Amino acid sequence: MIKEALTKIVSGSDLTMAEAKEVMGEIMQGQATQAQIGAFLTALRMKGETADEIAGCAQAMRESAIEVRPKQNILVDTCGTGGDGSGPFNISTTVAFVAAGAGLA
Repeated sequence: MIKEALTKIVSGSDLTMAEAKEVMGEIMQGQATQAQIGAFLTALRMKGETADEIAGCAQAMRESAIEVRPKQNILVDTCGTGGDGSGPFNISTTVAFVAAGAGLA
């Protein structure tokens, strides 16, 4: 499916949600080469992703995700999204060290 999707995207057409989900499913299952993955992501970005394409890819990734079962009930996530180009100081790593130093494991 990835070859067909690439042809469609390069021609300027959008993928349906189901098509995007199928392609990302192939990627997540290791059925696509690194070159195909790079071409797919680059072509999709150059065309401009649609909401349906993003949703389809997200569905496939969620279905392939490994469930995390922590031993403790309380979790803290200090990661921000980053990469937005706005230039603020990224304090996430510092927060992780401070929290660990305070005994939060």
